[in-house]
Amino acid sequence: MTAFWARVRRLRREALGMNRRNLAFLVPYNPRPLFAVVDHKPTAKRRLAAAGIPVPVSYAELAVQWDLRRLGEILGERRDFVIKPARGSGGGGVLVIVDRDGVAFVKASGTTVTLAALADHCSEILAGAFSLRRHADQVLLEYRVQSDPVLGAISYRGVPDVRVLVFRGVPVQAMIRLPTRASDGRANLHMGGMGVGVDLVRGVTTHGVLGGTASTTHPDLGCPIVGVAVPRWEEILTIAARCFDAIPLGFLGVDVVLDAELGPLVLEMNARPGLTIQLANGHGVRRSMEEVERRDVARMSIAERVALGCMLASRASECSASRRLA
Repeated sequence: MTAFWARVRRLRREALGMNRRNLAFLVPYNPRPLFAVVDHKPTAKRRLAAAGIPVPVSYAELAVQWDLRRLGEILGERRDFVIKPARGSGGGGVLVIVDRDGVAFVKASGTTVTLAALADHCSEILAGAFSLRRHADQVLLEYRVQSDPVLGAISYRGVPDVRVLVFRGVPVQAMIRLPTRASDGRANLHMGGMGVGVDLVRGVTTHGVLGGTASTTHPDLGCPIVGVAVPRWEEILTIAARCFDAIPLGFLGVDVVLDAELGPLVLEMNARPGLTIQLANGHGVRRSMEEVERRDVARMSIAERVALGCMLASRASECSASRRLA
């Protein structure tokens, strides 16, 4: 029993809890005016694009219900696209269309919807059904990412993304979020997606978690999700670190997708990143963030910040492993 409680105390020291996240990192390091920038996806995309950071192309932005009368004309002959709320969160309201079947549109899950159903969905978005505060919203139509074959092989009918936790411009932890049958092709964890930790130094997957339970295989595909090398890993970390320079939120989650042709693209940013990423990695992130807090990172180059994050993550992983052995 003594050993058990000693382990609990060690975990509490290294894990970042929600209260500490809010009081020690969100409030001091995330200026309130920048929340509005990140929470509005079109604005954030324009800021990132202006800084030379790659993002998916936007086809259209619909602002009023009247725009829906032209939805068929706006979509034209496009066979695949993504519909999402401009101020949505957690994947709510996101609709992924992968093809057409006559006059019907095929979703990532394989089911079909009509143009009228798409218009109804867009109408709900405009009414604020998926926005953060249920206020009137906008519809964003954008490029559908074509999944990289390596990550696509461990994903169920959807595009996985890489969530990189960035503190003061330093990547401190990362995980892949995998779509499942339950998540309807979306990568969001609270909708049934799977989180898989990634070794920050090697870019190789390490641990998996699904609904709070550890797992080493995909629930639908049955394939192993541990030991997978993520392509273009250093580039992904560099892009995530650059997002801080474009939109200087001290504590943020950067969601990067790996397109088969275009490479890494920043899908969106999150000014209130969740903490399940620690479960996916099998160790906490608190000590790494406290060390970054002590460093003069403002004088560091992007490459130096990435190197610092990798060094701290490696140290945290080694300490966690040695404690488990003990």
